[in-house]
Amino acid sequence: MTDTLRARKPNIASASAEPGQAEGFLRAPLMGPGRTVVELLLAGGWAAVLSLAIQFAINRLPRLVPGTHVPAAMVALSSAVIIAVAFGSLAVPRVRAWPVWVKLAGAWSALSALVTVIVALPLMSTRFFLGGASVDNSFRLRYMERMASDWALNDINYYDVPPYYPGGWFWLGGRFANLFGLSGWEAYKPFSIMTAAVTAAVTFVLWSLVVRRRTALLASVVTLVAGLQSSSVEEPYAWPTTSWLPPVMILAWLALRRREAAKWPLVLVGVYLGICAMTYTLHLGFGALLVVGLALVAGVLAVRAGERRGVVVRRMVGRLVLIGAISAAMLLVVWAPFLFAGGLGAENVAARFLPSGSAYFPIPFKPDGIFGALCLAGLVWSIVRARRNTVAFVLLAITAGVYVWFALSMLALTMETTLLAFRFVVTLNVTLAVGGLFAALELLRLLVRTWSQWRRPALAVSMVLAIASCLSLVQDGVRYSMAEIIERANTDFYPDGTTASGGGDPADDAAWTDELIATIDRLGTGEPTREILLSDQLHMMSFRPYWGFHDLTPHYSNPLSRYTERADEIRSWARSTSPEQLYERMHDGPFEPATMFVLRRADDGSLRYTIKYDTFPERIPVKGRPVSFDAALFDSPRFERRDVGPFAVIAVR
Repeated sequence: MTDTLRARKPNIASASAEPGQAEGFLRAPLMGPGRTVVELLLAGGWAAVLSLAIQFAINRLPRLVPGTHVPAAMVALSSAVIIAVAFGSLAVPRVRAWPVWVKLAGAWSALSALVTVIVALPLMSTRFFLGGASVDNSFRLRYMERMASDWALNDINYYDVPPYYPGGWFWLGGRFANLFGLSGWEAYKPFSIMTAAVTAAVTFVLWSLVVRRRTALLASVVTLVAGLQSSSVEEPYAWPTTSWLPPVMILAWLALRRREAAKWPLVLVGVYLGICAMTYTLHLGFGALLVVGLALVAGVLAVRAGERRGVVVRRMVGRLVLIGAISAAMLLVVWAPFLFAGGLGAENVAARFLPSGSAYFPIPFKPDGIFGALCLAGLVWSIVRARRNTVAFVLLAITAGVYVWFALSMLALTMETTLLAFRFVVTLNVTLAVGGLFAALELLRLLVRTWSQWRRPALAVSMVLAIASCLSLVQDGVRYSMAEIIERANTDFYPDGTTASGGGDPADDAAWTDELIATIDRLGTGEPTREILLSDQLHMMSFRPYWGFHDLTPHYSNPLSRYTERADEIRSWARSTSPEQLYERMHDGPFEPATMFVLRRADDGSLRYTIKYDTFPERIPVKGRPVSFDAALFDSPRFERRDVGPFAVIAVR
């Protein structure tokens, strides 16, 4: 892949007066705003279409019973071919003469095809995405069902509460589901894989703003394989902003460092932070921290270079205000209802979660394998070259930012909360791995320059090592890092009560999902969005856009939902002494009452609902306390009951 747009556009690196910005890898001319927008749109659109086409082709293959190594073998072969072709094209001189758009389309195709086959082939036997319908995926499926059922931004669980968790990605997923006539849970897998493909292609475009095209392609591939090492593609709405962070921060630094800078790079940084706000707000906080930190450093360097302090302060504040105004405007698109309803003052327990990943500083640079060695090389290179190489400096700043975030999260324990630092392990992995790529390229350049007679053998060896290393990391990601979530996708129950292998187990609550849904439809209105359920069967709730009277865990509950008060209301219902009193308490309470109960039948004949409560800072984040309803409370014409397996479905008349 060769450089394009030579010399006609000013290089944001070489045009700046600061030493060291025009050296090393920052030689690619910066594209103008029009060209950048066109490439972003075309790259994203082409990646989406190609990914869906590949997924369609994979879905047409003969279905395999889960438990075979055939998908892994297909991943290995297809990945090897794509990586070899992509890397090999960098060394073929004739490719340089190809038209620009052919080369760009080739890069977009290679990246989107690579990520699609890596994720789609191991899931060829299941309709679920990575992670199946278990743990956090149950809430993600619920949110997708919610957005597919209505064009409005609604809360995951409560129909009368402004949404809390940012729904930008899920809203787009809902439109995707509507376009193809799918329910939310069915659309989740193809839309997630398509998102990963679009992310890879857009990553290439963003890297192309600050480095050579060939280097941008390599950096995009390394970003992808680094994500596989931490299974970050399992969280499809968070992976894009993680992948795009390094090139965007490099662009931000270059724009902040120059005395006279075009406005549009700052606009792009603001749009990036706005996307963070609309999809994964934790990344907004981290990205804003980095931008402010880079602005402070840029200001200090400008003052030390002889500029007047007042001029520098006004310039930096003006640029930060522009970035902040754009990101704030985008933030309000999804956050305005929650904020205007007083959400900032509501108690929030979402961050009261301390897994082991947040209790220890991450150390991905242990040289115990290819990835560890790559990260170690990236760390060393970033430290050594930070003073004279812009890429190294920004990657080191991001690395330092991750460790600062971990330290602040640990300090936040004194206030009985955290900053969910474990979410930034993948950020560190990507940053150091990309740094390792630049270290390898610089080492190769040094060797070729020093021993020019060995140029061709050195290039050949480096090409073979690069292909072998990438293939090894892809295989390890599928074989180890993603093994558990692939297994869950193949063994979790569909809404019809069966798994990908066609089996079912009546002893598993999820096996009763189809009968529970059918019974709710018969006893109720038949329209899920008109039902408010009191049920702790999260699996069932993941496949229909039912509203919930109470959330199934405090960590995912909307801070405006009054989670504790709703729990007290449920306990008051259970203390009723007659069906009439239960009915009156339900309808005289402060909340819209449940229209349907799905309760577990206990051995003593009572019916039970489990209320979860926060146990921070214990290792098990939530525990449950059962609430028992006397079965006689529903023995009235005001209620209609049907038993389904171990459950009782009760409609309120």
